[in-house]
Amino acid sequence: MANQKKGTAMAAVVGFFKVIGGFFSSFGTAVAKGDLFVKLSLLWWGAGYVRRKQYIKAVIMTALEAAVILFTIFFAMDYVPKFGSLGTIKAEKVFNPQTMKSEFNDYDHSFMILLFSLFSFVVWFTAIIVWIKNTINVYKLQLMEKQGEHINTFKEDLKTYIGEKFHITLLTLPVLGVIVFTLIPILLLIFVAFTNYDQQHTPPTELFTWVGFNNFVALFGGGGLTSTFGYSFIRVLAWTLVWALFSTFTTYIGGILLSLMLNSTKTRAPKFWRTLFVVTIAVPQFVSLLLVRNFFADSGIVNTICANIGLTGFLRDAGMISTSYIPFLSAPGWAHVMIIIINIWIGVPYQMLIATGVLMNIPADQLESARVDGAKPFQIFVKITMPYMLFITGPALVTDFVKNINNFNVIYLLTQDVYTTTNQALANSQAKEVDLLVTWLFRLTQDYYNYKMASVIGIVVFVICAVFTLVAFNFMIQGDKEGTYQ
Repeated sequence: MANQKKGTAMAAVVGFFKVIGGFFSSFGTAVAKGDLFVKLSLLWWGAGYVRRKQYIKAVIMTALEAAVILFTIFFAMDYVPKFGSLGTIKAEKVFNPQTMKSEFNDYDHSFMILLFSLFSFVVWFTAIIVWIKNTINVYKLQLMEKQGEHINTFKEDLKTYIGEKFHITLLTLPVLGVIVFTLIPILLLIFVAFTNYDQQHTPPTELFTWVGFNNFVALFGGGGLTSTFGYSFIRVLAWTLVWALFSTFTTYIGGILLSLMLNSTKTRAPKFWRTLFVVTIAVPQFVSLLLVRNFFADSGIVNTICANIGLTGFLRDAGMISTSYIPFLSAPGWAHVMIIIINIWIGVPYQMLIATGVLMNIPADQLESARVDGAKPFQIFVKITMPYMLFITGPALVTDFVKNINNFNVIYLLTQDVYTTTNQALANSQAKEVDLLVTWLFRLTQDYYNYKMASVIGIVVFVICAVFTLVAFNFMIQGDKEGTYQ
């Protein structure tokens, strides 16, 4: 089975590179065997269409080529030449003898240079792909003409992309959205990670420059682990993974168990209990978290009750606390446990609803056969219920794990203005014991303007989530799914 999975993954990789290789191979063939108009299309994108009397396509491709040229001359060349240095002239006021006033000079802006240079690279890359594809298409028209095949008019092509190739038309806008709102920000994040963009290098008054892998060296322990980002990174990463694991599986298992209890014939008034648990979903999560944070604060109502009943004194006498209150959300260990418990309270109702829908669809004949064979309720749960649940909700479980790695709301809203780290090594890196990588990243950008380290952490988060997702989905279910379940 393992060899089969490995072979499937390898086949996917090989198939991907075959497609890329075939694309460039087709371009090479078009350039080598194409006629004069195909070769002329390398300079004038619409030449091949003019030869085949596809004048509207010729106009569109010519206009597109002109747009790329104008973009390059009037926009890209203002920024791309400065990409290597990210600017050399700082913003400062200089006296203008003509106006007799102090005015800002013609300064560079490092971030704008980086952003618009990156945008230019994406546009040029897209233009190259279009240029190659256009040459291949023109060569195909040449072959069709040579073989006496019908060459579609623009109107016929339009009907094709509305009809049988409508999926391509439908995906155009989403693909553009992914490029603009996902690809470019990710690339920008990666590029910033190789600069010294921070509070001391904030353009335009101060410019930032390229620093290579210095930020990565700092994050992964360069200069000693006791007082650097390396130490904080290990601590925060460990808690992030622990949190993601416990928060995912406690709510998942809790939701299943709660659903089984509510669906049991022995449970009285199941509708009442189900409604009671679902009510927590009706309240916006951030409101619930803020209320709970106030409840469990050092001077909150829960601490007041604990003090009145003597629990606080008992814990202090037992050496479990050293304060006059129980530090539910303000001390390491206590805060970690409470965050997970509160998340269970918030997350279980969602999982209960999902589990209820899935459990209602478990084949009744399998359950009945198991009971006839003498299987105990626990055996039925382990052998039938859980495998079926994992089979159906496996992708959602993977998604929940990744979501919890980036679960900003729970951590931030419960600990903001409540938790203060006493670990000086963490404080030096603007981190806390309860921070996830994503909340640490947020604090670095929002409070300390340390964009360079935040970008490095963002890359790490992206790599962790991407690798886990790809591996999990690759090994989740292979081959005959019904056979896998059984």
